Amino acid sequence: MKRRKRGSKPHRMILANAMLVLMCLLTACSSGDKGESSKTTASSEAAVQSEQGSSSGQVEYTLKGTVEDSTMSTLTVAAENGQSYVFQKEGIEIKTGQSGILIGNPVAVTYCGDLDEGKTQQDVRIITIEVEDAAVSSQEATSQSSSDPDKTIQNILDKMTLEEKVGQMFIARCPEKGAVQKVKEYHLGGYILFARDFEDNTKEQVKETIQSYQKQSDIPMLIGVDEEGGTVNRISRYPAFRTAPFSSPQELYKAGGFEAIEKDTVEKCTLLHELGVNLNFAPVCDVSKDPEDFIYNRSFGKDASQTAQYVTTVVDTMKEQKIVSVLKHFPGYGDNEDTHTGIAYDNRSYDDFVQSDFIPFEAGIDSGADVVLVSHNIVKSMDDQRPASLSPRVHEILREELGFSGVIITDDLYMDGVRDFADDEQVAVMAVEAGNDLLCCTDFTVQIPAVVDAVKSGEIPEHRIDQSVIRILEMKRNFGLL
Repeated sequence: MKRRKRGSKPHRMILANAMLVLMCLLTACSSGDKGESSKTTASSEAAVQSEQGSSSGQVEYTLKGTVEDSTMSTLTVAAENGQSYVFQKEGIEIKTGQSGILIGNPVAVTYCGDLDEGKTQQDVRIITIEVEDAAVSSQEATSQSSSDPDKTIQNILDKMTLEEKVGQMFIARCPEKGAVQKVKEYHLGGYILFARDFEDNTKEQVKETIQSYQKQSDIPMLIGVDEEGGTVNRISRYPAFRTAPFSSPQELYKAGGFEAIEKDTVEKCTLLHELGVNLNFAPVCDVSKDPEDFIYNRSFGKDASQTAQYVTTVVDTMKEQKIVSVLKHFPGYGDNEDTHTGIAYDNRSYDDFVQSDFIPFEAGIDSGADVVLVSHNIVKSMDDQRPASLSPRVHEILREELGFSGVIITDDLYMDGVRDFADDEQVAVMAVEAGNDLLCCTDFTVQIPAVVDAVKSGEIPEHRIDQSVIRILEMKRNFGLL
């Protein structure tokens, strides 16, 4: 560890400080001789002293490494000595680059006190935390569209208020009352329509209602539905919209192979266009061959390779038909329980995902899928502490390992699988911090203000918001909405 004194002092103070430094060095060496290796005060691999001491006279050290994890209150640093250290970040000045606090970004923590590898959280006084942008080609590639938008997108972004930008990141369940007024009040990026929005209505009535939402929005909205076919049909379940509900992927394939699936996808897109719907939460990319699995009836019901072919067929067709596709539910449900009703844990190894579950998602991404939806499963091999939708690590895998540069959306934040984990406001902030661009939600009237407040307090850097809004605006432009 390199130690330096704080600058010029009267002669007697120089002597006193020199003696103090010498005593500290001797104490540190002595503790190392006694085998107290958990303390890292004297470890040159873990930290180096900053140029100046603190105003209190304590010696300041700087721990350098990379961001390993970040929550609302803590920051985990993977240090250069191979150890991980957890610091309290609430109330601490944090300086960031354009990308904010992203996993893998270089970080320097300046502090006073002794680090202890044996502690869950370090008991030191934090002076500053500085996070820099990682200068690596893979990150530059995946963030290219966000960091270098064209002039049209940049001009729109520059004119938006913070509240408008945050609102653009929310695609909300359409409220039963005041839906038109709330579009304007909260600057919503989109609405999701459910069965109740079609029940007892005609095509023309639904079309007019959707148009009333669009007229209230300065930026055209995403209007989404879950029209998967089979057990999940929000629209075609009603005879006013189709003589028969859309069939499940398994039924279609059995009847006519991939040709039947392509034809069915075209018919779905045609119906959505007629109504003014521009996004369908499909295809389901989950690999499931066991009829006992929760997700089985909604899945293709085949192995990873065949499911990938199904996903490619649907995504390619939806792009041709100009309907936004959504790959779901990353990183893959497998045999997990239903997260609508509670927290679900996935105990499979990471290799299991690489060799199976990731394959259909990779196929969809290669076909140019626009959106990937992240589930609320807690996948222990990736992050054993948080639902995937709130995990920076899972989002890093999606961006870096699978190379996805489009829009990432959460599964519904109203589901028990995430509501049992944290309250509405905290969940929304954590979702943004994890790396989501769009938040699928019901309680947007409290969640949008919570995210705005987090930006104003410095907890979330505004560039982090800008990154997501740029991705959303670019997608809307690509589908003719801008």
